[in-house]
Amino acid sequence: MSWLPLSSSGEGSRFTQDLLDRVRTWAHDHLTQPLDAIGREGPVCPYVGPAMRRDLIWVGRVAGAQPWPAYVRLVLSDALELFPKLPPDNGGSAVLRCLVTAMPDLHDYTLIDDLHAELKTQFVERGLMLGQFYPGCTQPGLWNKQYHPLDAPIPMLVVRTMMATDFPFLLDRPEWMSAYVKKFAPGLPAHVRNVVVGRLIASANAEVPEYHLVEEQVPQKVGAGRNQR
Repeated sequence: MSWLPLSSSGEGSRFTQDLLDRVRTWAHDHLTQPLDAIGREGPVCPYVGPAMRRDLIWVGRVAGAQPWPAYVRLVLSDALELFPKLPPDNGGSAVLRCLVTAMPDLHDYTLIDDLHAELKTQFVERGLMLGQFYPGCTQPGLWNKQYHPLDAPIPMLVVRTMMATDFPFLLDRPEWMSAYVKKFAPGLPAHVRNVVVGRLIASANAEVPEYHLVEEQVPQKVGAGRNQR
């Protein structure tokens, strides 16, 4: 399967062009606009506008009302390998890249949730995020629990770069927090990272890993302790 730039016109089938038009409209009319229900100032997604201006959003289409789960899994595996190769691979704009795998004819959104739950760890371990979007998704917002940011007009799974602000979305699993700390604090030794992760995800009454200071062994000088003549 191939992914086309969101700005594409006249490429692919008429079904693909219709999908690109729908995604563009939703992104422009909703994601780049402010919304009181979010509970904060600014557009729904502050990164979509800059990404669109730099043409850093790619969209692919999985056809059919009941796509074969194994096929969609392979498509997402391809997306995982493709994403780091998308331009630009460095610089400030690299964090704006977004790879959308849309299933516009899908009716049973359980497939979206199931694949998201199954594959999210693989993406997080690579420093990426995998988001699930579909009509009626009830995942609550960060600032307003009554707002549902993943409720979208088109069923899709979206790959993007992990950001420092993704911290709240990674607290549920220690392996997610470990990947987060490794990405944003790469200089921490593994044993320190384990303690940090344990304390970040622990509840108030839970036991957390204890940190033991390891003293460096100072090598003894050659000849030390001998009588000097």
